[in-house]
Amino acid sequence: MNKIRSICVYCGSSAGVKADYLESASILGTALGQNGIRLVFGGGTYGIMGGVADATLKAGGQVLGVIPRFLMNKEASENALGALSELIVTEDMHERKHALFENSDAFVALPGGIGTLEEIVEVMTWAQLGRHKKPIVFANIAGFWNPMLQLIEHMKSQGFIHTANLVSPLVVDLAKDIVPAILDATKLQPSEGVQSIIDRL
Repeated sequence: MNKIRSICVYCGSSAGVKADYLESASILGTALGQNGIRLVFGGGTYGIMGGVADATLKAGGQVLGVIPRFLMNKEASENALGALSELIVTEDMHERKHALFENSDAFVALPGGIGTLEEIVEVMTWAQLGRHKKPIVFANIAGFWNPMLQLIEHMKSQGFIHTANLVSPLVVDLAKDIVPAILDATKLQPSEGVQSIIDRL
């Protein structure tokens, strides 16, 4: 597997109801900066998005924001966007997702809403279709992703996931363990992934 130089983080543009969510964003961003790994994210400067970007920058890391033009005034402030190391402004969501994918060596889903869910499912779909082998992580902060992990297992048990061997996202409960898990991803056995974690839920 190629060296991990950039990690894409999908997450909410709001802070959510639990303090753990924003705290985890800060912990992850700090880890990225300290390890010299560039953050690639959706460009929003509020909520969890803003938290992970701010922490990465404060830790001396590089941050690439990718944001559609129509969201610039909704999800970000002009001053905060100017503080990013690099900014890509796209014309639509499809272009944004492509840029996020192309600029990233791994993907992490922190807590978030429908957009976060859609983005992490799409990179899982691409992995299932054999389009990439980049590490995928569910940051299961305070059990946030448990319902999703159970749904994936349900789909598999009902015969709708036929190439599960190609989709083995890591499930990490603590933000401090996310970067180490990704860096150690090549050492995981093929059987480790969603199934092994679900068995312990």
